[in-house]
Amino acid sequence: MCALSMNSIFLLTVELLNFHSLQSDLVNHCCSFPLRQHVRSLVVLCLCCRLRMSAEENPAAEPAPVIDVQGDGRWMSQHNRFVQECKDAEPDVLFVGDSMVQLMQQYEVWRELFSPLHALNFGVGGDTTCNVLWRLQNGELDNIRPRVRKRFFFICSNSFNSICYEVKCVFNAGIAFLFVFPQVVVLWVGTNNHEHTADQVAGGILAIVQLLLSRLPKCKIIVLGLLPRGEFPNPLREKNAAVNNLLRTSLPQLGPVQLIDVGGGFVHSDGTISSRDMFDFLHLTASAYRTISTSLHELLLQLLEETPQERRASLV
Repeated sequence: MCALSMNSIFLLTVELLNFHSLQSDLVNHCCSFPLRQHVRSLVVLCLCCRLRMSAEENPAAEPAPVIDVQGDGRWMSQHNRFVQECKDAEPDVLFVGDSMVQLMQQYEVWRELFSPLHALNFGVGGDTTCNVLWRLQNGELDNIRPRVRKRFFFICSNSFNSICYEVKCVFNAGIAFLFVFPQVVVLWVGTNNHEHTADQVAGGILAIVQLLLSRLPKCKIIVLGLLPRGEFPNPLREKNAAVNNLLRTSLPQLGPVQLIDVGGGFVHSDGTISSRDMFDFLHLTASAYRTISTSLHELLLQLLEETPQERRASLV
């Protein structure tokens, strides 16, 4: 067994953090299995602590509205519309993010795959993690109405309580009214955080996830990974990849959260991105949206399936 001092372990941990790698050959070859596991645990802990910075330490996790430099108030108007939609809709799925989310609603794939799932689209072009945090903290989650489902029960007592944990249940004359809150939130934001480092962007996304879990504690969350951008390899593409790597390590620590990599097929073997997939080498075309939406739709269907408890309640 290799005898490493605490100082050596600390230096090794810092080195691993700098390279964002939990599978370092240095760890694998220099440490025995038990020590290797401790080192990796320490790396995960340090990563999570580093990403969960407060707003004072991480500017990407500080809620902020968009400054209306153009003077037409469009951003605030969109926010107010979303707040109103919360009052009028009964969503099962909530999409939140920037233009990647917003543009999805303009294509047929939205009406074909996501509208039937009772989905709301709260995407705003140009938004950063700061803007999404502000919107969610200022009304966009406050008035979401639960969707009502009826279940008929042939029972003489209203003491039946083993209802699915996503719902609230009220009995009236043998009918159970199930008030179903949004079960899944799809989050896609971060590519517009140009002024922030990869660590800060990942921390901002984590702050949004933590807010969603606190406000909608029974929901499941899907975080879509940041897409590669630019026709040719460039620093912003590398930064987005680094954000995804950080999220892949830290998101599982938060709860029912999944990270989905939706950009793996858009970079060709020569490192280029085609305009057939991204018309401006950033935003997706209709065919590219369909490519990523198929697997996302399948996952949403799985997450929206009735739980065993709800199925049992339906059959009583």
